[in-house]
Amino acid sequence: MHPLPNGALILAGTPIGSSEDASGTLREALLTADVIAAEDTRRFQLLTKRLGIEPTARVVSYFEGNEASRTPDLVDAVGAGQRVVLVTDAGMPSVSDPGYRLVVACIEAGLRVTAVPGPSAVLTALAVSGLPVDRFCFEGFLPRKAGERSRRLADLTGEQRTMVFFEAPHRLAEFLADAARALGAERRAAVCRELTKPFEEVIRGTLEDLAAWAAGGVRGEVTVVIAGADAVEHTAADALELVRQARAGGAKLSAAVADVARLTGADRKQLYAAALADKETI
Repeated sequence: MHPLPNGALILAGTPIGSSEDASGTLREALLTADVIAAEDTRRFQLLTKRLGIEPTARVVSYFEGNEASRTPDLVDAVGAGQRVVLVTDAGMPSVSDPGYRLVVACIEAGLRVTAVPGPSAVLTALAVSGLPVDRFCFEGFLPRKAGERSRRLADLTGEQRTMVFFEAPHRLAEFLADAARALGAERRAAVCRELTKPFEEVIRGTLEDLAAWAAGGVRGEVTVVIAGADAVEHTAADALELVRQARAGGAKLSAAVADVARLTGADRKQLYAAALADKETI
């Protein structure tokens, strides 16, 4: 176990389930901190009781509502040589939790930022999903409004990497139904509920089947893993036709070529030359 530095912001991952998952380094970080910024101070107190420790640090709240106002004071504390530990209710700070603003502020101030790794719902869900894990992307929480959510999902129709999402249990059925419409009813997926907790449950199936299952109501913390799209082989003619369509929609030639090359894997220079020679594209 490497010694924890002074004059640093330490992002401390906390258990997403049993407190027995807490590492020795997490305990040391909490016991030796000068300042502890906690997403919910009451939940933090419950965590320390379960861990059987009594930190002597000054504990302050740090959540979405006060991030902007509290960040400068925490940066000043790090700059003064103090050890500032940031914890959220569960999991890793700044991953769909408070912390990103403080991390950026410390980096911009030239201060050290490090981490105590902890359990991750993202990686845990990927590992147990049964879906490919060699390439993946994390999409977090999608917009709550149905129209915005549907547009985000539409943007992901060609994504070939396995995708990981967070979703509130009361919106899960609607999210899965929207995903089935955008990505295909037969797309494979897994709903991971209450990971590492006593009532852990992983439901695997198609998006259509999972949407029907979730319609009955779901409780607890939810992580959704969805398989990526199958690779599609595009010919040079296909790529050129996509450029034509983009140009017809008002896109500039260079931007259309760049987007299509990224989507199809076509050689950008060759596609640009073909588009210049194509009267319909120009």
